[in-house]
Amino acid sequence: MPYPVAAQRLRNALQHLLILAGLAVLLAVPGYLLAGSFGVIWAFGLVVLTLYLGGRIPPRMALARASAGRLHRHQAPELYRVMDILYRRAKLSSDTQLFFVPATELNAFAVGDAREGGIAVTRGLLRALSLRQLAGVLAHEVSHLRHGDTRVMSMAATMTRLTLWCAVLVQLGLLLMLPMVVAGELRMPWLELLAVAVAPSASTLLQLALSRNREYTADLEAAALTRDPQGLAEALQVLERHQGIWLSALLPGGNPPGWFWLLQTHPPTEERIRRLHDLAERQPPRPPSPRPYRQRNEPVIDRPTPLSHRQWLSRWPRR
Repeated sequence: MPYPVAAQRLRNALQHLLILAGLAVLLAVPGYLLAGSFGVIWAFGLVVLTLYLGGRIPPRMALARASAGRLHRHQAPELYRVMDILYRRAKLSSDTQLFFVPATELNAFAVGDAREGGIAVTRGLLRALSLRQLAGVLAHEVSHLRHGDTRVMSMAATMTRLTLWCAVLVQLGLLLMLPMVVAGELRMPWLELLAVAVAPSASTLLQLALSRNREYTADLEAAALTRDPQGLAEALQVLERHQGIWLSALLPGGNPPGWFWLLQTHPPTEERIRRLHDLAERQPPRPPSPRPYRQRNEPVIDRPTPLSHRQWLSRWPRR
């Protein structure tokens, strides 16, 4: 590696495992209160079943919801040139696939996994970022594909939902026991009430923490793939300025409270930029490219026609 990231990767991996372990414990608590050991087995069995079924849902479902269209190579040759380099460095053997979302918001997202998937970019993002900045964002999404982050986050979301459902069932059971508690036949289960009250909220916070952890890891991987952490840092600065516009309209003074980051799926942008700048400072000087880019005004020459839900759901579009 041109700059040391192994220690940071190890720390992120340990955090990842600890968060997943915490989600498992929080799911086990209401499951055990509901049906003992069988309840724990039943809850984790549902997680496994949901993951299996979720892995069978094709990525075109997400693209259909976004009204995306497929970008062909002749429509975005510069983007595909960047993507081919990133796929090769990431050792992804699947075909490069890009999709265009006709939305003004600045966003990019990965669909599917390393075997069958791609990256969708919005019109707003393509207009707002330079090719160097886009390369950093695309590398970030390639990292999500490479490590199957969509499946990891799907598992975390499933565990959180099951924790909530189990907690609701336990609360209903405790409510039915209330007449016996009033009659003095049973004691008030204060510990159980506290556990089922806290478990859903704690699970949601851990799910958000896992998402932030995966974002940090994707930033590190993007810096390693592009060998240009400054490019992604500049893209994040543009995204932060854009985000500040709606925050100013939503929050008094445009400044969220200090605890607001706990409710976000992405880490604080300032911290992400700081880490990327630290990597850039430790990176050796880059040699000049033998084939420099000459970027057009927009990296997409011809915008594809958005496909309807029926077209996406009927089949994966041909190249």
